[in-house]
Amino acid sequence: EQMDSTKKSKLIQGAVLTGIINAIINGGLQYFFLKDHDVIPISVDSITNNEKTVLGAAVMLAITLAMILTVVGYFTLKEKKVKFFPTALWITIKHGFFTFGIITSLAVLWQKYMGTVEVSLVSAIVIIGVIAGIVSAFIQYLTIISCMKDKI
Repeated sequence: EQMDSTKKSKLIQGAVLTGIINAIINGGLQYFFLKDHDVIPISVDSITNNEKTVLGAAVMLAITLAMILTVVGYFTLKEKKVKFFPTALWITIKHGFFTFGIITSLAVLWQKYMGTVEVSLVSAIVIIGVIAGIVSAFIQYLTIISCMKDKI
């Protein structure tokens, strides 16, 4: 059975709302992790470093959010859904790797073309919040679409 346009619209609205809520919450939480820094580099030219960076924080946050939101999205889905094991478990793992790949690739491209750019604490929190919001919205949408037995 196909999902009607009203249901699809509600799904997208729910995903956007999830993204906004997560942007605010996770941006706020990052303040406590980064508050000791006046400026924070968006990225640095090193695979391993002990320096806090905006995109370094965003990568771990995005992976964690992707996997947690996939599991939560699965268990809160009221439609007929696929079995958790193995299907939704693999979707959870896939979302973690997918998010890692996208955010890490963007960080590498940023460093290659923009270099090490330092931003204020407020800018860092906003960037991380926006990334958390975008990841949350997409993962919420993808989880519901992937876990419903009756696809759009």
